[in-house]
Amino acid sequence: MIVFPAISILTLIFLIGVVVALIDGIVRARGRGSAVLAAIEIVVAALLLLSLFVDLPVGTIVLAVVLLIVLVLQLVLRGSARRGGVSLTIIALVATAIWLVLALEWIRIPGVN
Repeated sequence: MIVFPAISILTLIFLIGVVVALIDGIVRARGRGSAVLAAIEIVVAALLLLSLFVDLPVGTIVLAVVLLIVLVLQLVLRGSARRGGVSLTIIALVATAIWLVLALEWIRIPGVN
């Protein structure tokens, strides 16, 4: 029998942030912009997605902080990206920041964390 883990609201926020960051990195790697930052964003987002299933030597919190830094740098050094890329970056940044604040229990919301 296959047992699926329960999907909580915190996990859903995590998945939204990571998947949107991964899509944003792929879009930026294909277009004009900083290809190095896009590659770092893709690797970090993929590692965060992998951390749901496998224990990584680098913690999930550390990877989330690195992803936040890369996303902020992508906003500052956006180059000549179109508007859709900026909105994806902002969505990924906000979702990852919300997940980080809730995961570290800086804000406690009953039913979420």
